[in-house]
Amino acid sequence: MRAQVDACIAGGAAGIAVLGLVTEVHKLDTGERREIVDVVAEAIRGRVPLAVTVAEQSARGQVEFVRAAEAAGAAWVILQPPAAKGYAEAEYLRFLGSVAERATVPVAIQNNPTNLDVALSNKGLIALNRNHPNVALLKGEGPAINVAQLIEESDGAFDVFCGHGGKELPSNLRSGCVGLIPAPDMFDVQVRIMALLTSGRAEDGAEGERLHREILPLITFMLQSIPILLAYGKRLTARRLGLGELHERAPCLATTEFGHGEVARMSRMLGPFAGVAARVSA
Repeated sequence: MRAQVDACIAGGAAGIAVLGLVTEVHKLDTGERREIVDVVAEAIRGRVPLAVTVAEQSARGQVEFVRAAEAAGAAWVILQPPAAKGYAEAEYLRFLGSVAERATVPVAIQNNPTNLDVALSNKGLIALNRNHPNVALLKGEGPAINVAQLIEESDGAFDVFCGHGGKELPSNLRSGCVGLIPAPDMFDVQVRIMALLTSGRAEDGAEGERLHREILPLITFMLQSIPILLAYGKRLTARRLGLGELHERAPCLATTEFGHGEVARMSRMLGPFAGVAARVSA
């Protein structure tokens, strides 16, 4: 974890987010998740902001985890709706609002209709912000068209960070998103793409689009499913960090020789992270 933090900051990340969907978070108990928050906060040493995803399944559990994140120095928290399906949207809004009103840091909502059991409508998100103004950020992970519609309908009430591995990053930025929260495997290239696309120079924009097209096949390979992204994204990150041994929590995806070959090819293409000795195997 400390190696990832240092590599991300050296690579130009504007902040560090932990305990999101593309982690082994659901294989960890609450104590282990809090330990990760503490370890990462200590490793950051105030160099960039820390954002902590909170996915406890009770409102009380989320409040307690938010307080622990605040105590560790989190700059903002990202709340996930509870996974219990089948209730009226008003119930999920009430749940999230009851947590947000007890937070002392800005609050984001992770709205991911593809990978989460519960997602909120644009109308519901706008109502949540109206009733709880500290809910002012959003991890918006639908298609770029839908994210653009939310930004328009909310009249800029949210700072929206896109996801889905940056698959639609240029479109997301054109829609009004302020940033991206990706997995770490190729984030350094995405930092460059962000800088180029937002410089205001036509030639930079063209280069940013070219770089995005270059890594899009890698992103597509990873985004086939969360288990695939966990299994192979973890290995790509480890190679680029120069780490040899991996540890996984069961259940985990059984990797293949072909998959390992693709990760090796991606690693050669991307090279090691900034400040990491070139220990990428051929």
